[in-house]
Amino acid sequence: MRRQSVLWPHHSLTSHTPPQPPLMATTSFASAPTVSSGASSARLSRLPHHSLRAGLGLQRWKESSFFAKIAIKWKRRTNLIFAVNQDAEKAFQKTVEADRLIDLLRDANANEIQKLVAENILAFDEGFWIRLAARSETCKSEDDKAWFLTCLTYYYEELASLLMSIVDRLVHKTKEKIESSTDVLKAILKHVVDEVGETSWPPKDPNDLILMEKELIQREQEGQLDEGFLSEVNAQLRQAKEDRDKPGLEAMLQKVLQLYSLRMLSKRSYAKKGRNDVLKDEEFLETIIKAPEGEWSRLLINGLTVGKGDISPEDLYAVINKRIERVLIRTEGGSYQQRVLTEYLKGIQSRTEEVVQVIQGKPE
Repeated sequence: MRRQSVLWPHHSLTSHTPPQPPLMATTSFASAPTVSSGASSARLSRLPHHSLRAGLGLQRWKESSFFAKIAIKWKRRTNLIFAVNQDAEKAFQKTVEADRLIDLLRDANANEIQKLVAENILAFDEGFWIRLAARSETCKSEDDKAWFLTCLTYYYEELASLLMSIVDRLVHKTKEKIESSTDVLKAILKHVVDEVGETSWPPKDPNDLILMEKELIQREQEGQLDEGFLSEVNAQLRQAKEDRDKPGLEAMLQKVLQLYSLRMLSKRSYAKKGRNDVLKDEEFLETIIKAPEGEWSRLLINGLTVGKGDISPEDLYAVINKRIERVLIRTEGGSYQQRVLTEYLKGIQSRTEEVVQVIQGKPE
């Protein structure tokens, strides 16, 4: 009995003629002449089953490829329409912003104009000037058109002057030596440290403390009181506490952090509600924030109901906690800035509790 091949089961292993793979039926489908349905059925019935399946598979593949191409083209068209819509929306938004800035400039006085130019320096691009020129062409009155034409000349000159000032500052900063956080701290403390480097607190000359505060304000305006600076101050303060032989330096560093907190917390006021209403408790807290630490007790005695004022301790505690929550929201979590500002506010709360206990504990 002959053994059948595994790969080609219809041929014997003893056959000398190598088996040939079956012919594909695709050629017959593509080039077959028109015949009757009976002849076509008979012709198809004579084809091998795997050839028939291959031909049908090829036809299905062609159909699926055709629909796939249609789907790809439709997707590209959809993406194109979406991109065009996005571009149109961005252009419209820029036009609205340019119109808003133009209207603000038109209604502003000389001082307000300089402030607006400085605050919106990046908005004076090519699109702004094109929009300004277009607005001048669509003016209904001659007065409006004259204003726009004058505006074009004025703001070109104003913007050029402001840009020159910014460039000069950048060049000046580039030429200067980049100061480390330690150098910034030394520059702030130099006014309260004597010639031999000894630190005494409080300073012998009260004017030295004023100079120290001015130096800190200048450094803050230059953007040098960053996280690196606060980290350096905290490291120096921790070392001074561990050494316990430089109480003057410890007091100076604490004063630096107090001045920093005072400066940062005083930038935003929450005392005004509307145009005429003033929140007394918020206003009282801001008065304490802006005051030196040595004046807190006097202010609390004069401002609280347990003393001579009309603000209850509970109301003051409430606004302190509210301000702490605002600090936590507006600063980066875990940052030195967040810790320094919250500790400053908690220091006010602790001092308030001490003053209340002292006043209420006095014998009548």
